Amino acid sequence: MTGIITYSRNVSIPVTTICRNRCGYCSFSREPGSAATPLLPPEEIERLLRLGAEAACTEALFITGERADDVSPAVCDRLSAWGYRNMVEYLVAMGNTALQYGLLPHTNAGVLSQTELSALRSVNASMGLMLESSSERLCRDGGPHAGSPGKRPAARLHCIEQAGELNIPFTTGILVGIGETPGERIDALSHIARLHHKYGHIQEVIIQPFCPKPNTPMSSNPAPPIAAVLDTIAHARLILGPGMNIQAPPNLVQSHELCLRAGANDWGGLSPFTLDTINPDNHWPGLPVLEDSTRAAGATLCERLPVYPEFVTDHYLPRRVREVAANLMDNNGYARKNRRHG
Repeated sequence: MTGIITYSRNVSIPVTTICRNRCGYCSFSREPGSAATPLLPPEEIERLLRLGAEAACTEALFITGERADDVSPAVCDRLSAWGYRNMVEYLVAMGNTALQYGLLPHTNAGVLSQTELSALRSVNASMGLMLESSSERLCRDGGPHAGSPGKRPAARLHCIEQAGELNIPFTTGILVGIGETPGERIDALSHIARLHHKYGHIQEVIIQPFCPKPNTPMSSNPAPPIAAVLDTIAHARLILGPGMNIQAPPNLVQSHELCLRAGANDWGGLSPFTLDTINPDNHWPGLPVLEDSTRAAGATLCERLPVYPEFVTDHYLPRRVREVAANLMDNNGYARKNRRHG
């Protein structure tokens, strides 16, 4: 455990819930044709960005289902009507709007090509793709990733590697409790460590416990015991080393202090007014709760940007993104207190 435990202040923007994957535990994604509003319009995204800026957020978290414009004619029609050829072009435009409001975009859009990653790099401070698992077994019939082509481990690892080739500060992680074995968790963490050793671009690894959700195929599956989560955090710290940032989502884990003592050093993005888009029934704990847990573990709570201090360099960030980051951070690279857009 380090002496500083971090979190970021964000506004969560669910750009679209349309997704090509059919994961057994997901309540976020919707099949093509099932969503009344298949794509969040620019004016609604700008409204959320304005509220985020007014609430002193630093992060605009853009979340989409995977390959929505490949599987949904309605999404394509909306994009075309607004003057965009595809989802990535739209995300780049919305990222530009976020920068205008003094917010740093962090985009989670599923598996992307190197060309798509490069386009998004121009407006993003960081990007993310959960590996979730390196187990092909979970992709077989009856498994949680059956019918989810974007959850094949090789596809996810290839995308993470391409982000490394492009020097994109990257967040990834694994799920605990979706049917994987302890050995498969270690294997997934080892794959992440290998890629980080090669490229040095992984800024954070999330250890995320499975949470059963109503009306999903895995609604009756139990959440993993806290011991399994703590064990995975500890293994992550051992495998990834003392320099890696390891996140334990505080709305999904119990025993906050024990998570820190096991090796976590980050709470992730917390929003003052938007829900956890993926787990909306699991509300964020208040900052006083996290401050108490952090203090009990002998550490100090510190607000960070969506990009960690060591990645705010010419090597990782385009000039415009770096300029916005510089306006938001203090001399140590963390979020500056009493900041104000403009």
